[in-house]
Amino acid sequence: MISDSVKNGVIFGCEGPRLTEVEFDFFRDTLPFGFILFSRNIVNAKQVIELCKSLRDAVGWHAPILIDQEGGRVQRIRPPLALDRIPPLDEAEKAGRKAKSIFKLRFTAIAKELLSLGIDFNCAPVLDIARTTTHRFLRNRCYGVNKSDVISLGRVAYDALKSNGVFPIIKHMPGHGFASHDSHFELPVVKASKKELFANDFAVFRAFCNAEIAMSAHVLFEAIDPYSAASTSKKLMDIIRDDIKFSGLLISDDISMAALPGDIKKRTTNLIEAGNDVILHCNGKLFEMKEIVEAGVVPNTLTLSRMFSVIEERKKIEHTKIENLELAKIS
Repeated sequence: MISDSVKNGVIFGCEGPRLTEVEFDFFRDTLPFGFILFSRNIVNAKQVIELCKSLRDAVGWHAPILIDQEGGRVQRIRPPLALDRIPPLDEAEKAGRKAKSIFKLRFTAIAKELLSLGIDFNCAPVLDIARTTTHRFLRNRCYGVNKSDVISLGRVAYDALKSNGVFPIIKHMPGHGFASHDSHFELPVVKASKKELFANDFAVFRAFCNAEIAMSAHVLFEAIDPYSAASTSKKLMDIIRDDIKFSGLLISDDISMAALPGDIKKRTTNLIEAGNDVILHCNGKLFEMKEIVEAGVVPNTLTLSRMFSVIEERKKIEHTKIENLELAKIS
């Protein structure tokens, strides 16, 4: 049962390229849902494979291991372990009518790079619509400047990852494209009307409502909730569940980002009470991880059910990958 393997609805990072004894013991005792890796955790292939094994050994099962490997500025793994790629928006504009085939090749290759290291979840595709006012931290990470292009290339990226054995995590629900500020450093305030949001940004995610995992956005939508970021807003969570129709596992964006007010415990409470299933904590600081657990992130029955669905779907993804490999050999 998933409840025997997961004690806390969190995804944690670790401090360096090797798991310390203290970290191992902490993860063994707290049993998070999964882990996320960053550049600080990457040295060489042998080391990454060993780190993934150590993380999974700590919790006693094949826990999800995530990474942000979008290609372009946001890719945690660099040569020689992975190809350097141009940002997705630049790739799409350069490819023109061939964008879909180029994106399929791009994300197929990314999936193979990740799996070879033991990483099986990727925080992609990015389903935000790029605009002229979109902050530079995000803009060229997007796949298009309109709803139809983002949906089209997002679907290609999603399917390419999944059919090659890597679980895609769509982001940043319900849409980050209107943000003109960097949520790592401050809370972006979006002034677009509800009509505009539902017709475009939210509509992209509605097209992906059957995705198994999504990441929520630290963005304030003034027309809907002028007081809270989407990730901590019950009003936005209602839209995500009732209007966008997303019923999968919802992971917060990084809890350490400055867009969120309060200390770590307060942020944890706000995110869980709003309706996030899982808290994402990336920086590897052990004292913050302890505070998150102390704040209370024990998954409820519904969250456990969503976690179970993700793990069952991963089995199907692995089976599909094997079938695709066999077909490739035959052809």
